[in-house]
Amino acid sequence: MSRPLTIQEMSRRSGFTEPTLRYYERVGLLGVVDRDPASGHRRYEEGTVGRVMALACLRSSGMTVDGMREYVELLGRGDEAAEELQELFTERAGQLAAEIARLRLRHEYLDLKARRWQARLDGDHAAETAAVERIKKILREL
Repeated sequence: MSRPLTIQEMSRRSGFTEPTLRYYERVGLLGVVDRDPASGHRRYEEGTVGRVMALACLRSSGMTVDGMREYVELLGRGDEAAEELQELFTERAGQLAAEIARLRLRHEYLDLKARRWQARLDGDHAAETAAVERIKKILREL
């Protein structure tokens, strides 16, 4: 990175809105964000950019602000918090894996609904029946 990023650039890069970046700074998730001495505008240096991008990854995985706050607090404790950090990420990874499984079922449900109605349009009673039966199984799993 050749120069610090403005809040607009940081917003575009991270996917966080500018108000979200300001909020994360206010609640201590970002640490101190440098300011341009002349304008007072925020300037995101390389270390802060890395932290914002890590938080963006955590947020997109479904981690709550409280979870991100816990992460930042544990990170600040260094090696003594290694076990707790490992547990935090293992738990979140498990939650994300379960959500992915649910999303796959929902995707299959939608795909089967489309196939069911295409089978109806095609007059393919066997394909429609097979789709309906699988749809019923998916609904029991959800």
